[in-house]
Amino acid sequence: MRIGIDARLVYYSKAGIGQYIIHLAKALSKLETPGDNFLLLQSRKDKTQIIKNHNFSRINLWTPSHNRLEQMALRVETAPLGLDLLHSPDFIPPLNRNYKSIITVHDLAFLLYPQFMTKESARYYGQIDQAVRSADHIIAVSEATKKDLIKLLGVPQEKITVIYEGKNPSYQPMDKTKAAAFVKKTFGLDPGFIFFISTIEPRKNVPTLMESFKLLKNRYNRPEKLVIAGSRGWLFEEVDETVKRLNLENDVIFIGRVEDAEVKHLFNAASMLVYPSFYEGFGLPPLEAMACGTPAIVSKINVLAEVVGDAALLANPHDVEELAVSMHRILNDKELRSDLIAKGLKRAAKFSWKQAARETLDVYHKTMNNE
Repeated sequence: MRIGIDARLVYYSKAGIGQYIIHLAKALSKLETPGDNFLLLQSRKDKTQIIKNHNFSRINLWTPSHNRLEQMALRVETAPLGLDLLHSPDFIPPLNRNYKSIITVHDLAFLLYPQFMTKESARYYGQIDQAVRSADHIIAVSEATKKDLIKLLGVPQEKITVIYEGKNPSYQPMDKTKAAAFVKKTFGLDPGFIFFISTIEPRKNVPTLMESFKLLKNRYNRPEKLVIAGSRGWLFEEVDETVKRLNLENDVIFIGRVEDAEVKHLFNAASMLVYPSFYEGFGLPPLEAMACGTPAIVSKINVLAEVVGDAALLANPHDVEELAVSMHRILNDKELRSDLIAKGLKRAAKFSWKQAARETLDVYHKTMNNE
């Protein structure tokens, strides 16, 4: 087969779906796939070489991600490539194509929480109905996302395969002294901070995290800082307003987007990860924190419960006090902390990009064979 993987989004964002594309492509390149040739479709502006492998070729495309004419322009650019199949990880495939289509749907937040979207984002992702109808098969990153596809869009369940994402293989426990020295030198941070990492956007519920952090400091007189890593997404103004309203300018530290090597050190130097999202399609940061031996608190929502199992604390994302108490428990209960670390390492070991790549390749073959 000639299999295309749409990797254009990596140029615009290396977080979220960008990370999914990078890790999946790298894992696919390490599999024995005789007879399969992969074409990695990258933005012509992207100078990075994601894959170096004999059966992976890079194709430069002019069509930018999320452009109004993307579906038509991408069809024109991909038509001469002789593809048998195109995998669209950003889940909006070209129209009227001459090859089979697989899309990955990461979440349907834009349908469930339209108030969290910009007008432009809503326009782009509003093409999802057409995308799920025209795709030959759909990969969902969790059972929760599969259920949403069936319930909200009426997709037949036999058209969907659930394939869990993997953790970054470089994220693992490391010497805490080295981690502490790194974050002190790089970011000026003392170890033991409370950590959050993700693109900062409304569904990530950062204002509630700050309210809980303020309560933690006031009620329990805790000295820890709250460190927030990640790019600023849409509608982030409420986050800045909350910092000022709560007088947390000296206690909440924004460090912006960070590289993978830096994230590993941050996880290892943190006292915990708190991830209070209203909605997720999968929820990778808690899994990667647990892989580093860092306890996690996550929202009590179906998908995060599905990912972490009993290896993290679950809290109501709307309940400021419950989140604050959960943070206090991890900081003060050594037995609980040790139990979460042990369970987290065991749970995280179940998720790998190698397994995800094997299952994805199987979907490619079954789709081509009309199975």
